[in-house]
Amino acid sequence: MIIVPVKEGENIERALKRFKRKYERTGVSKEFRRRQAYVKPSVERRQKKQRAIYVQRLRENEE
Repeated sequence: MIIVPVKEGENIERALKRFKRKYERTGVSKEFRRRQAYVKPSVERRQKKQRAIYVQRLRENEE
């Protein structure tokens, strides 16, 4: 759980901004998106391999 202490007389927008920054740094949203759908390890490897081939072709075309 993320805790952001609010100081006496501090603006709520400023505290909310600190909370959002802290939230982004923890990577919770990325982890949540990644876990929404299970991807089998074999499918994940295949996707990585296809991406590597795609990037390699792009780099070859640049040269």
